[in-house]
Amino acid sequence: MHKSKINNFVVRFANVNGTGSASANYLFAKAIFRMGIPVTPKNIFPSNIQGLPTWYEVRVSEKGYLGRREGVDLMVCVNPQSIATDVLAVKSGGYFLYDSSKKLHPELIRDDVNYIGVPLMDICLHEFTDPRQRQLFKNIMYVGALSALLNIEFEVLEQLLAEQFNGKEKLIVPNVKALKLGIQYIHDNYTYPLDLRLERRNLTGNKILIDGNAACGLGAVYGGATVVAWYPITPSTSVVEAFEKYAKKMRVDKETGKNNFAIVQAEDELAAIGMVIGANWNGARSFTATSGPGLSLMNEFLGLAYFAEIPSVLIDVQRTGPSTGMPTRTQQSDILLAAYASHGDTKQVLLFPANPKECFEMTAGSFDLAEQLQTPIIMMSDLDLGMNDHMSEPFEWDDKREYNRGKVLNAEELEEIPQFGRYLDVDGDGITYRTIPGTHPTKGSFFTRGTSRDEYAAYTEDGTIYARNMDRLLKKWDTAKNTVPAPHLYQEKNKSPYGIVFFGTSTYSAEEAMDIMKQENISFDAMRLKAFPFNKTVEDFINSHEKIFIIEQNRDAQMRSLLINELNANPQKLIPVLNYDGMPITAYTIITHINKNLTAAKTLVYQ
Repeated sequence: MHKSKINNFVVRFANVNGTGSASANYLFAKAIFRMGIPVTPKNIFPSNIQGLPTWYEVRVSEKGYLGRREGVDLMVCVNPQSIATDVLAVKSGGYFLYDSSKKLHPELIRDDVNYIGVPLMDICLHEFTDPRQRQLFKNIMYVGALSALLNIEFEVLEQLLAEQFNGKEKLIVPNVKALKLGIQYIHDNYTYPLDLRLERRNLTGNKILIDGNAACGLGAVYGGATVVAWYPITPSTSVVEAFEKYAKKMRVDKETGKNNFAIVQAEDELAAIGMVIGANWNGARSFTATSGPGLSLMNEFLGLAYFAEIPSVLIDVQRTGPSTGMPTRTQQSDILLAAYASHGDTKQVLLFPANPKECFEMTAGSFDLAEQLQTPIIMMSDLDLGMNDHMSEPFEWDDKREYNRGKVLNAEELEEIPQFGRYLDVDGDGITYRTIPGTHPTKGSFFTRGTSRDEYAAYTEDGTIYARNMDRLLKKWDTAKNTVPAPHLYQEKNKSPYGIVFFGTSTYSAEEAMDIMKQENISFDAMRLKAFPFNKTVEDFINSHEKIFIIEQNRDAQMRSLLINELNANPQKLIPVLNYDGMPITAYTIITHINKNLTAAKTLVYQ
């Protein structure tokens, strides 16, 4: 099937980490976005500081497909270390743009690839004197070359540079010069634009480009967070950095200039979650952000927060494990660790955002949810969502919205109660009433501990009382099922005997796969999970289909295991569709796995 090359291709930049290429590559992606064309950039970088190969992959899709796609249509290679691999990555008939200041080795020449040589370093040596400028402007120059080859509007690039260097206007002129040098070389030496090219559209509307970590940081500010305790770890560090940036704009007293927020860098992850629990117990809205290794260390304190029933918020930006694993690659592999975090009979509430808008909304809402349920809420993001820019609907907030603090008794209400029972279930929903320290001079106080207690927070090792408390926590879990965000259903129930279940960043490629299969007259019912615990909608979906494909990005099918364990689902009907190479799952991977398991279905071809 012929596919148009207009607004439908993948460009990959092969650079060296630490050479200033990131801003040039982002300039390229943002220019396409400004031309009204849907774009998805992916930053593929090493875990060292500088010197190793790094890639930046940009998918352009007029259809609005936002997931990653296999194959490279145009490779921009300025890294000799990776050039042999980069040449092989180009699709047959594709293009390879390289720095022709040095001649390519014959072994790097493929008959089915079009080569575009631009002597980037030679031109920079001739036009610029400063060594650092030569390196930086080499990157800007290849963006100029691409603008001619792909038909990027020069005015858009000029405007973006003006915005980038606002207040540093003297830097605009040499950057524009570098752009024009790249453009002129293409004009003088090649036929342009390529058949692979861009045409202005109006498909991005009022959408924004933003990464999930920034959205979480902003969501925490809007959600009422005032305290964050953390320990730096890739890929979650920028969550706290974003919170600090936004808090400095919105959480500073205008009269005194005093910060109305506190950020504490703890000595380790265990200390960080302990501080968060303490701040929440004392009435603040507090959170932390981490990744898999940090979540492992936090397990004991998460058990304390679950058992002592202290609201807490944790943002887990998942990466590839186990152990240190691949710190700068993505996975959805902390699911079981997070769901049953801590020893004993412990169940934690999980949220699964799929895009930056949901990162913002779910983070803001997680503080309400934590206080309503008096338990930890764990946001399950990942590196792909957290550190890559995504095209997103703009964020919205109702300024009249009030925070839901849950069942918190004030001094007047305490006066009316003969005896306050911190763990006494008066409403039958498993959620008890709490007080904030200092609310009343004599009433409402209780001793918080991780040991067993009765309904009035008095220490006990009476097994009957302990079991009664654990049963109440299970009742609260049932209440949570109808409090957390409900799953999203895509088709009418029972339209197809087959179903697809996915969550988080698998959503982009799952939706694309469904669209492609629908074009081949193969339709599925589909459900996107947004939270754990699973409500009755999830259970009904599982029970009403003959075969269900569970799409996830880990080796051990962790979400499938969770569904089997929690819903007593038949393992034979839940078919795993897995990807765990550290790169985001693609529609091709999903379609290929489904094809293997549906022998009666029409074989799908996806290029």
